[in-house]
Amino acid sequence: MAEDAELVQRYLAHAKFEKRLAARTVTLYTGDLQRLQALADKDKVALTAVQAHHMRRWMAQMHSSGRTPRGISLITSGWRGFYAWLGREGLVSANPLAGMRAPKAAKPLPKALNVDDAVQLASHHNDKQDPWLQARDIAMVELLYSSGLRVAELTGLDVQASGTARGWIDMDSAEAHVLGKGSKRRSVPVGEKAIAALREWLQIRTPPLPEHAQSQTALFVGIRGTRLTSQAIWQRLRARGVQAGINTPVHPHMLRHSFASHVLQSSGDLRAVQEMLGHANIGTTQIYTRLDYQHLAKAYDAAHPRARRKTP
Repeated sequence: MAEDAELVQRYLAHAKFEKRLAARTVTLYTGDLQRLQALADKDKVALTAVQAHHMRRWMAQMHSSGRTPRGISLITSGWRGFYAWLGREGLVSANPLAGMRAPKAAKPLPKALNVDDAVQLASHHNDKQDPWLQARDIAMVELLYSSGLRVAELTGLDVQASGTARGWIDMDSAEAHVLGKGSKRRSVPVGEKAIAALREWLQIRTPPLPEHAQSQTALFVGIRGTRLTSQAIWQRLRARGVQAGINTPVHPHMLRHSFASHVLQSSGDLRAVQEMLGHANIGTTQIYTRLDYQHLAKAYDAAHPRARRKTP
């Protein structure tokens, strides 16, 4: 409709010259409004006569055609601005997008390693690497995967319990005592492999540069004896993942996700996983039931004779 095209051009001129929007933004608005015009033309409705039910149908059509919730949100943001301008011009009595939201984006699943990759990451040995660094890094990986610690909880661990310690490992009872989010303390089991790796690390923990070493109570230290930072641990795990041949970039939280999903797959005990992760709300932990279901679905597809229709 000629009237619609004229209104769109007026609005774009307003956006460019009066609102002084960037050229890229005006270009995006142009495409969004051309899409709006096409939808309105198809339904034989003028842009000034569009109602909320039109918008709901068009949003549903975009969603069913494969457009992402974020993409729909960006498009309707341009439409919303157009109708706000029409309202100020006295050309519509209400914005048809008022109170309307784009479809909610699906919450992405946490990335977790499969069991084989997690074991490979923990057990990988590099004969060319410094034994001191290798023992420390293996102990860190084993502990993260064994107990599902956050990286901040790992960096806060001391060699032994004290009045000022944020966290420590009780080697005899095989427990990690950590200070989590909200300054909440919790205790989690530490696996056999992690305890063995920690004992090996503690035997050689004295920093290789003793002349620079500071008096340090931290369990995990750098070569100068200072407590490792979260960033340093991220870098060490990323490098170790590459050396171990893991195809996906590894980071500390991935090992926490791996711990949670693997324990849940084996035990099915969501409440126990919640307690070990230190989640205040079990709803936070329920994300791992989706990971578990993926595992079950794959097993079903691979094993059940009627899971998938096979081509002759």
